[in-house]
Amino acid sequence: MVAKRIIPCLDVADGRVVKGVNFVGLRDAGDPVELACRYSASGADELVFLDIAASHQGRSTLVELVRRTAEAVTIPFTVGGGIRSVEGITELLRAGADKISLNSSAVADPNLVAEGAQRFGCQCIVVAIDARARRGPSGSPEGGWDVFVKGGRENTGLDAVAWAKQVVALGAGEILLTSMDGDGTQAGYDLALTRAVATAVAVPVIASGGAGSIAHIGAALGEGQAAAALLASLLHDGVLTVEQIKTELLAQGVNLRPLEPAMAG
Repeated sequence: MVAKRIIPCLDVADGRVVKGVNFVGLRDAGDPVELACRYSASGADELVFLDIAASHQGRSTLVELVRRTAEAVTIPFTVGGGIRSVEGITELLRAGADKISLNSSAVADPNLVAEGAQRFGCQCIVVAIDARARRGPSGSPEGGWDVFVKGGRENTGLDAVAWAKQVVALGAGEILLTSMDGDGTQAGYDLALTRAVATAVAVPVIASGGAGSIAHIGAALGEGQAAAALLASLLHDGVLTVEQIKTELLAQGVNLRPLEPAMAG
């Protein structure tokens, strides 16, 4: 059985890590490379960097960030945000990223997923899905989840589960699934959403949005059937460390990659 993973997420804007709630109200959370080194030393299995500004100026900043991170850490990391072409994928992989995350660009041009997978391998292509529970005019739940793009500002009308199946068929090797309803709330992952996607596709699903406790993380990896849990606020705010999370979950029998002896001690 493949071990579950704990993955810190660093949302980057103008070269700094930021964090918000429900995709708004952003605040500064620190230097991305410093945080990457801290999380790597604490036992993180991988890292994810998402350029949420995705401007032309942000692109050069992001490439330099990838280079600095590749020089500083040894664990794999994924980079996403504003990548619209195979050339953009190539540039970031050459700079040192292990995987590339596609979101809005995959919706605009699904063939980009196929092209990226064909050229670099499925293992390099992650499709990020920002999903929000579908509600009727009165605000009551209708069932299912819609896919949003452009930083959560635009509803595509796509069904999240159907879209996940489509991109996996095109070659995506992993799904980064964010509950927009849970993002930054620390109220728990959307386990129904995570489980629905995880059981619909044959590739790993990373649960994102809502981690507020170790119990929430354990639930995502267990009941939610996620292959990995993405964390941001809990770590950036110093509420928990990766080491604390992994130590407790390992003690509970969760199948995680073990900590190095120095960390465990």
